[in-house]
Amino acid sequence: MVILYTSAGCISCRKARQWLKQNEIQFMEKNIFSVLLDKKEIAYLVSRCENGFEDIISKRSKKLAEIDFDLESLSFNELVTFIQQHPSVLRRPILIDVDNMLVGYDDDEISTFLPSHLRHKQIHDTCKPNCSNYEFCGKIREV
Repeated sequence: MVILYTSAGCISCRKARQWLKQNEIQFMEKNIFSVLLDKKEIAYLVSRCENGFEDIISKRSKKLAEIDFDLESLSFNELVTFIQQHPSVLRRPILIDVDNMLVGYDDDEISTFLPSHLRHKQIHDTCKPNCSNYEFCGKIREV
C-alpha cells in the first residue's frame, strides 16, 4: 500500500492521486494540513531520504522565507517539531511504500510504484520496432 501525503489545491497531488487510481494501486491519502503527522512518521520519512530533511523541505515555502533562523542550526528533534508546527514547509506530494519513495510528482519516476510485472509490460508496450531507440533498448528487452 502507498501512503500519499497531499494538500488541498496541490496540482501535483491531484496528478499523483489520479495516477494511483488509474493504475489501480491501493493508497491511503493523508492531507498534511488535516492530519497531524506524528514525530515517528516524520522521522521515518526523513530516514528514507538520501539527503535527509533537504529532500522533503520546500525551499520556496513562504514559511521558510518568514523565519529568521537557519534550519541547519536546528537539531533533528527541533526540525521534526518545526515540520509538525508548519507542515506547509513539506514538498508535495510525497508517496511512500515499503520499497519506494517519491517526493514531488514526476511522470517517469512514479512508475516505480507499479508492480514489476506491470512495469515490464508498460516498457515492452511502449518500445516498438518503429521507435528510434529500438535498436538500443527494444532488442535488449527481447532477450
